Order: sequence, then structure tokens, then C-alpha cells
Amino acid sequence: MSGLYTVLLLICSNVFMTLAWYGHLKLNQTGISSNWPLFGIILFSWAIAFFEYCCQVPANRIGFVDNGGPFTLMQLKVIQEVISLVVFCIIANILFQGQHLHWNHLAALICLVLAVYFVFK
Repeated sequence: MSGLYTVLLLICSNVFMTLAWYGHLKLNQTGISSNWPLFGIILFSWAIAFFEYCCQVPANRIGFVDNGGPFTLMQLKVIQEVISLVVFCIIANILFQGQHLHWNHLAALICLVLAVYFVFK
């Protein structure tokens, strides 16, 4: 069960991370933050990133094998990276609708899935 909690928390964390890292670009595109100083954008992103860490840290603690979880450190990292890219692709296609997935993106995703397979071997 801790493996499932870990994955769910990592998904939640990566939603906040993607919004913190790239959400301000959408705000600028819509004109909401176009007059904000860079420091204001940084504070805005850090406020969102706080919630990322509120999910990321527990996910790693719950999931890490030395804390009773099912995953090694390497497995946690690879899982996190795959979730990060999948969440990014979904959010980017929702917020920035001009961004499209191409064959090379799919090929890269397949390579990531293979990386997960190999890290669990």
C-alpha cells in the first residue's frame, strides 16, 4: 500500500511542480502577470512549489526501502522522472494547446518506460 501512496503523492507533487515551473508562462501569455517584476514571479512560483514539497518529501519517505517502503533510491528517482514527464505532457497540452506530441516524444516516453523496467530488474 505504501507503494501506491508514494505514486499518488508523486503525481500530486508533479502537478504542483509543473504549475510552479511553467504556470507563470501561461499567466504571462494571458496578460495576468505581464507587468509583474521577476521577483514577484519567483515568489508566486515558490508559493506553488511549497505544495510540491509537501507531497514530494512524504512520498520519498513513505516509499524508501530504508523507511519500510518498497522502493530503492534509484527506483524512486526513475519513477519520479517518468511521472514528471507524463504529468508535464498532460498539463502542457491542457494549458498550452499549441504544443503537440510528435513521434520522437513517444519514442522518448517508450525509452523512459524501458528505464523503469530496467531499474526494477
